[in-house]
Amino acid sequence: MSGELNLNSEKGLGRTSAEYPSRLALLDPEVVRGIARRLRLVHLLDRFPERRIWALFMFINGFITIAILAGVAMVSHTPFVFPSLGPTAILLFYTPLSPTASPRHTLYGHAIGIVCGYVSLLLLGLQHAPPAIESNVDMRRIMAAALSLALTAGLMILLKAAHPPAGATTLIISLGIVTRPFYLAIIEVAVALLVVQGIVINRLAGLDYPLWAKRVKPSYASAPAGSVAEETEDQAVN
Repeated sequence: MSGELNLNSEKGLGRTSAEYPSRLALLDPEVVRGIARRLRLVHLLDRFPERRIWALFMFINGFITIAILAGVAMVSHTPFVFPSLGPTAILLFYTPLSPTASPRHTLYGHAIGIVCGYVSLLLLGLQHAPPAIESNVDMRRIMAAALSLALTAGLMILLKAAHPPAGATTLIISLGIVTRPFYLAIIEVAVALLVVQGIVINRLAGLDYPLWAKRVKPSYASAPAGSVAEETEDQAVN
């Protein structure tokens, strides 16, 4: 296995875990210390381990973001809270510097999920059918769910906009839980509001969270010249 990994690295086809930048780490001590300094809570570092401080950061942000969206839903009498917002919020604050948590990936990913979910309903003639939780699941519903997730996964890769929570969004639609076009638009608006909150909170905490998609300059010591140029172009939009 190690020989295979080394071979891939030499050909520019893959990288070992040691070559991935620390920005992808789930718990980066430097990030935690930076947040503590920015929030003037450095004294907590002497009393508690970094993981507990990170957990507190996650707890506060998770509560604030969903509470704000729920408040908007209550005032506007519009469903601004739906299940796949939860995993998106976790990504935005647990791995904020991961490419999948960038505003671009988040907005595009959910948009792809919405479109693919509704297209699957149209193709199977289920746009007016009751949701799967209220009726027996038949073959058409199974095909709609499978097709929506397959389309979402494939298009996210082709468009370089991978965002795993979008898989939940497309199933919410293809299973008939949300089908009206107005509410589908509300889903994307809610995602946009969550992204704005992610930008504000992460930047206030001192994190270098991108406003759209962060350009990364990779350095491959042994990769062919052509592959470096190609991957740099890909990462400019990831």
